[in-house]
Amino acid sequence: MDSPIRLLEHTDEATKQMLENVRKRKKKFDDAKKLHNYLIMATVISAFIYLNYFYFSIAKHYSYSFYAMYSASVNDSLNILLFCWTILLFGSMNILRQQKEKKEKEYHELRCEIVDRSKDLWKREEQWKNRHLVYEMMKKTYDINLYHEKK
Repeated sequence: MDSPIRLLEHTDEATKQMLENVRKRKKKFDDAKKLHNYLIMATVISAFIYLNYFYFSIAKHYSYSFYAMYSASVNDSLNILLFCWTILLFGSMNILRQQKEKKEKEYHELRCEIVDRSKDLWKREEQWKNRHLVYEMMKKTYDINLYHEKK
């Protein structure tokens, strides 16, 4: 358990565990989002390199005939390699997008559950009055908003 969550006062162990779980899911979501963004940039750069290579080495020289252009592109191993690499990056980007969306959904479901169950999690009056300290710490330390269900 992370130390700011462990040191919370006016919060029982079950609530601390829920806060720790939402922190872990937020981290997984942020990591997936960062990796997805890197892969988007790599895909765009790869597509740019491939299209430039294709234009300057094949399309420019064989533009008089589609068959000649097709034949030259199939016979050029670097062209095939760049094309396959770009397609591979594009497919990986889409798979990571799906994983990112799944992790985002899990994170927001748990966050909304904490917001919905706040009356149950901080039952006693002194806990209820001090729950804003927990909300502020989660917002400031981990950028997790527990004040509202909306993002």
